[in-house]
Amino acid sequence: MPVPASLIGIATEPVIHPVDSRWLMAYAASIGSHDACYLDTRRDGGVVGHPLFPVCLEWPAVLALRDRLLSAGLTSEEAARGVHYTHDLTVHRLARPGDRLSTTARLASVSAQRSGALAVIELVTVDESGQPVATTMMGTVYRDTPVAGAADLGAVVPRRHTVPAQPSTSDARDPSGRFAYRLPIHHNAAHVYTECARIWNPIHTDPRTAERAGLPGIILHGTATLAMAISGVVSQEASGQPQRIRHIGARFVGMVPIPTEIEIRILDRRRRHGTADGLQVDGDLVTFDVRGGTGQVVLSHGTAVVAGP
Repeated sequence: MPVPASLIGIATEPVIHPVDSRWLMAYAASIGSHDACYLDTRRDGGVVGHPLFPVCLEWPAVLALRDRLLSAGLTSEEAARGVHYTHDLTVHRLARPGDRLSTTARLASVSAQRSGALAVIELVTVDESGQPVATTMMGTVYRDTPVAGAADLGAVVPRRHTVPAQPSTSDARDPSGRFAYRLPIHHNAAHVYTECARIWNPIHTDPRTAERAGLPGIILHGTATLAMAISGVVSQEASGQPQRIRHIGARFVGMVPIPTEIEIRILDRRRRHGTADGLQVDGDLVTFDVRGGTGQVVLSHGTAVVAGP
């Protein structure tokens, strides 16, 4: 059934999560980040959350909003064809042990793309005093699903959340870049990430479900791939200080089968002020991508804003 544009603006009730050291440490360990700031509780102030930890808080709100779409007519088969395509996260501050954080989801836009219906969800996470912790714009493409009443809504979708008619030439280029390294993705990677992030989607752990969804087998979560890349940015471009990461953006353009190996490439770093691709930038803009085991780009348009020390 078509996704009706009249649903734009619907929102979920707040989802509240108490955050403790155990969860923060488990998430970092699941993506291979072993820095003391994530794992050493003896540090002054204790551990902090990885910059991409907010995805853990957002997942239940994403599911709650999907339930709203299902009740409005989206079929379970169409929902199963939903693919996480874009992710833009503004990090206001890192999560800390003792936080009690509240996340809400709102359908920000719906637009018809060549591949299906593109729904962009705004996720806002705040602390108990109402101060922002993270704000995310997450784009999901419901493949082969039409849109009702959204023919003129493309203009409200930020350019980084639109599906290009043809792959960008930048996706296929092979620059020397600033830094590149390979990471093995082991047989149990998706299972470990699922439990540590508390993000449950059976296509990542259940071969039968993955096969029914048209996949060759279980695949790694896109957010796990992105988190691993951001760990590299923190290490190489932020002097190991995750609090300097202020914004993260990427497109998920390919699958990471398991087991395999990925290559994380940091491509460029430039000082920016003002806006770049619709993003307010005040700091160094680092660009990166991730390639899969056969050399294909699986994560493109990677960006991270790194603030000064």
